[in-house]
Amino acid sequence: MAVKIRLHRVGAKKAPFYRVVVADSRYPRDGRFIEEIGTYHPMEKAEADVFKVDADKAKQWIKNGAQPTDTVKALLKKNNII
Repeated sequence: MAVKIRLHRVGAKKAPFYRVVVADSRYPRDGRFIEEIGTYHPMEKAEADVFKVDADKAKQWIKNGAQPTDTVKALLKKNNII
């Protein structure tokens, strides 16, 4: 089972809001997931509140073999989590 850390869209049309989830790569983008570990709100004005993630859970999942997508990897690096 290939596990990915990726974004799960839950926002309205033209107002995106994402949850950072750990999911099997075979599941659809907005489908079933294993665990929710954070949120990402790109339309938010305040820079500090845009990306919130449980750093310990993210590091643990990566250590166990989960692969973050390119977008999630960039967000994790930007926030000094990996």
